[in-house]
Amino acid sequence: MSALDKLFETPGAKLIGYVPAGYPTIDGTKQIIKAMVDGGVDAIEVGFPYSDPVMDGPTIQAAADKSLANGTNAKDVMETLKYAATLAPSVIMSYWNPIEKYGVEKFASDMAAAGGSGTITPDLTIEEASSWVAACKIEGLNSIFVIAPSSNDDRLEKVLKSCSGFVYAASIMGVTGARAKVSSAAEELVSRARKFTKLPISVGLGVSTPEQARDVSKYANGVIVGSAFINAVQNAPTFEAGLAAVKKLAQDLKAGIAG
Repeated sequence: MSALDKLFETPGAKLIGYVPAGYPTIDGTKQIIKAMVDGGVDAIEVGFPYSDPVMDGPTIQAAADKSLANGTNAKDVMETLKYAATLAPSVIMSYWNPIEKYGVEKFASDMAAAGGSGTITPDLTIEEASSWVAACKIEGLNSIFVIAPSSNDDRLEKVLKSCSGFVYAASIMGVTGARAKVSSAAEELVSRARKFTKLPISVGLGVSTPEQARDVSKYANGVIVGSAFINAVQNAPTFEAGLAAVKKLAQDLKAGIAG
């Protein structure tokens, strides 16, 4: 059982925070993670920066571009994961190409050695996932897949059979980014997914305010926030002020979830 599995055994919806490794620097990422956890974030997603992020909106793309410009590599991602895992259950969110390039079994092994709980793979189709799911099982890791409102019930059932840890439910058909309103399609998607799995279901894409977090927590087990945390850093006059803003946002989101 991973640290993530144990987390979801405790009562209440969980707040999950995302930041790409290497943004704005390797050490800066660690400081952001610390601020998130100090503010009440329950679990961390460490992003593996990638040059063709099909699921990421402009905020996360810009952060990933800065990370790549800094020369962030797989070793840095694992180092960041190792740090994050000392503070909270932590996973890597990565597109498939970097994992395949690194080596499927080695990626899983190194991630487990770093104390990680698993990986979210947004562009890995279930038809091509057998080697990855097998590697995760060997290392005791969670293989977390993304479902979307466009997924029909047959597709949901097939994907959810190979999922573990939690299910990542995308609230919309689109890319990540803070939005004024979370799509009503998210609640319907969670309801449909529950017909095929008893796993916790976490909702991402668009959550940025305490009110949105509260609404999502009424029907989901986890609330995923990424762009809003990065915006808090980008919009601050100094990095230190950005860290304070990250912590405050986490506190406000956590209060929203608590109702």
